[in-house]
Amino acid sequence: MIAIPQKNPKMTVQEYMAWEPQQDIRYEYVNGKIFAMTGGTIPHNDIALNLYTALRPHLRSRGCRVKVSDVKVQVTPNSPYYYPDLIVSCDPQDLKAHKFIQYPRIIVEVLSRGTSARDRGEKLSDYSDGATNQAENKTVQRI
Repeated sequence: MIAIPQKNPKMTVQEYMAWEPQQDIRYEYVNGKIFAMTGGTIPHNDIALNLYTALRPHLRSRGCRVKVSDVKVQVTPNSPYYYPDLIVSCDPQDLKAHKFIQYPRIIVEVLSRGTSARDRGEKLSDYSDGATNQAENKTVQRI
């Protein structure tokens, strides 16, 4: 998925949380700025769904949730709100969550030419700041 910056004025977190559910598309929130999430490619979607299909049966039996692309994550109280391609959380607080995941165990971003720099840079750095994350950068590339 590609995040496109919007030319809207800066928003507070509270304004973003009230505004975004009324929109037709999803928006990431980074330091007061919002980024429209555009659709990914079919191969991008296939990769995310294949991971979901492989992980879900094993993790669900352990009380974990596996979510794909339409679920927001915020790994620290002041960090951005992102929509990763796949999230796994086993935290009891997240199992009851309705708006976003705060304690992810695994965060997956499917890399593409358009998103690779941001996913490996800004987003990986933000994800690594999470208290429950023992960040490990694993990259799988198609040849």
